[in-house]
Amino acid sequence: MNVEAYIEHLKSSPSFMKNVTSWRVLPAREAKYADFPAGLDARLVAALARRGIERPYIHQRCAIEAALAGEDCVVVTPTASGKTLCYNVPVLNAILQNEANRALYIFPTKALSSDQTAELYALIEDMGAPVKAYTYDGDTPASARTAIRQAGHVVVTNPDMLHQGILPHHAKWVKLFENLKYVVIDEIHAYRGVFGSNLANVVRRLKRICSFYGSRPTFICCSATIANPGELAEAMIGRPVRLIDENGAPAGERHVVFYNPPVVNRQLGIRAGSIPETRNIAAGLLRAGVQSIVFARARLTVEVLVRYLKDMVRDPLGNAGRVRGYRGGYLPTQRREIERELREGNILTVVSTNALELGIDIGQLDACVLCGYPGTIASTWQQAGRAGRRGGKSLMILVASSSPLDQYIVNHPDYFFGKSPEQALIDPNNLYILLNHVKCAAYELPFEDGECFDGVSDTPELLDYLCDQAILRHVAGRYYWMAEEFPQAGINLRSASDQNFLIVDITDPKKHRVIGEMDRFTVPMLLHQYAIYMHEGSQYQVEKLDFDDKKGYVRRVDVGYYTDADLTTSLKVLDEFECVPSGSLTRSRGEVLVSSIVTLFKKIRFDTHENLGWGPVTLPELEMQTTAAWWTLPEWLENDYEREPVKNAMVGLAHILRHIAPMYLMCAAQDVHVVYHVRDPFTGRPTIYLYDSIPGGVGLSERVFEMDRELFRQAREVLAACPCENGCPSCVGATAGEGAKATLLSVLDRMLGE
Repeated sequence: MNVEAYIEHLKSSPSFMKNVTSWRVLPAREAKYADFPAGLDARLVAALARRGIERPYIHQRCAIEAALAGEDCVVVTPTASGKTLCYNVPVLNAILQNEANRALYIFPTKALSSDQTAELYALIEDMGAPVKAYTYDGDTPASARTAIRQAGHVVVTNPDMLHQGILPHHAKWVKLFENLKYVVIDEIHAYRGVFGSNLANVVRRLKRICSFYGSRPTFICCSATIANPGELAEAMIGRPVRLIDENGAPAGERHVVFYNPPVVNRQLGIRAGSIPETRNIAAGLLRAGVQSIVFARARLTVEVLVRYLKDMVRDPLGNAGRVRGYRGGYLPTQRREIERELREGNILTVVSTNALELGIDIGQLDACVLCGYPGTIASTWQQAGRAGRRGGKSLMILVASSSPLDQYIVNHPDYFFGKSPEQALIDPNNLYILLNHVKCAAYELPFEDGECFDGVSDTPELLDYLCDQAILRHVAGRYYWMAEEFPQAGINLRSASDQNFLIVDITDPKKHRVIGEMDRFTVPMLLHQYAIYMHEGSQYQVEKLDFDDKKGYVRRVDVGYYTDADLTTSLKVLDEFECVPSGSLTRSRGEVLVSSIVTLFKKIRFDTHENLGWGPVTLPELEMQTTAAWWTLPEWLENDYEREPVKNAMVGLAHILRHIAPMYLMCAAQDVHVVYHVRDPFTGRPTIYLYDSIPGGVGLSERVFEMDRELFRQAREVLAACPCENGCPSCVGATAGEGAKATLLSVLDRMLGE
């Protein structure tokens, strides 16, 4: 059955359609073309014509023109709109005109680097020109590295390799830095929060080294649709940019369906789970032979869905290769194999976290199912864009969970289909991150007296602090590196934690093998002793977790259940930066210490999802200093309301704020946390805290502080829109208790009416 027939089948299914809250058909879009700018090398124009590109789309023309004029720009168009051409044409043209010219391509993942390099190779082969393009990352063999440093015209890398492998060894890359004409930063919307703040500082270091060697490269950035692409690109490269956002690419007809699982308990407002409903929809696509991708928000959800779907298609020998999982933590070779199998059409269904959201070519998929709202409108469109990439009809089904944000989105489709309200936030001057990169910059080149690190006015103070710590030495007007260690090695760009844990399969006593990896903050939840770790639908029991050696040892099992751990968090204020009255509320911001510990885990049966028991977890407590915003609640709250209902109402409010804040901050849901203290030790009153779950913070709580009561207004709207009577998991959460909804409505009305 093709996707068109399957769309008609769904429309004629009453059991499916009764749960559909919105079915939008986005019409096909015609292409808008322009001519190539005059003066391009004839070999390049001829090679493009042979590949069927005789005229560029209008956004490609604008980007090529800007780059040729040496103007920094950011191109913002949807998935599969030909952004690659926007930078390949000016780069190749510059090298054809002067073979000394060089370019640096930065992609957020190795997968994207290898994917885009393949496309660039093909174009170079077609031209028959002596242009050398190479990928330089952790997988590049040592024998090739010297040749790339000496002869590579286009060096393709990722932020991690630029930070650790290229900038600290710039003396080996003299040819690149002396002649660097273009720097391409693709998928810049992926660089937000910690990762984006780190990359902005890596770019500062790159510009400093270019300046030392006498070059000033032009930056070409590309992004998916977000609210502030120009602002993000300017923060990233520290210079004004030209915004190019008029899309000229064609698109096939797209069906976007919002599916809200049925209510199974009207009194408690409990809906059927999003995982079983997603499984049923994905199973229907699988049976119909429609090639599809299923996105889930958590690694565990991916593995549970892979297990269900693999069981459907196993052959008599137990093989189920037509269904695969894909997520962070799989080894690179396994991920490359899955991408290749997808392109070749050998995989019918792939279940992935957002790891496949970026523009890797995974071939012709027809349908996309989202298990839960991805958290941002930009991510939703990115994920939907993985289906129907080459024209033709495509189908996207969003299966809502019970979270307030999911329920708000599926019940307010006009909000979703309107303009994207999301901002991508980075904070390059976050002290924790900035200090690390000042160290790296000093290691790369000594700082001169009075020199500022790309506009950071506090640079002299930071350098003097590093001298006091015996990391730098001030001699004859310069700050020299004097510590023994290599500073780049201790900095993880993607998170503020140190290195990953390896997962070792010890099923075969003669042959232990590494099957995956996991970051330090996830380990206590998923890799504690006796946890069931799931990998490509297979189950492994964790036999031992070695915290010091950073290894988890697992053994293959088949037990019919999976595990989920409970995390207990406590918070205390270290310093208050600002305190502002807001009606009878008081809002503050400052620095807090967050302590978290996993104390127990639950065993959950497949299919029925019933609880089979629990076990203790004995792991050390993790501590983190970060920034927070908090609201001290009014005195009338305790005087005018009974204690239990108001406590339930505030727990419900914290639940709603936790789910809607990421919508405004355009961060991942796990980047912010909200806690409610009935009587807070610092304020002495009922208090709600929202904090960045990233060491040092990246300005998310600061943005919330500036929003004043806007979040409370949105919480009131979410609450009023929920059809339940007394509060349910979709608005106030499962733990808020009886009467929370009515009390919370009353409290918010009074608070907002002041």
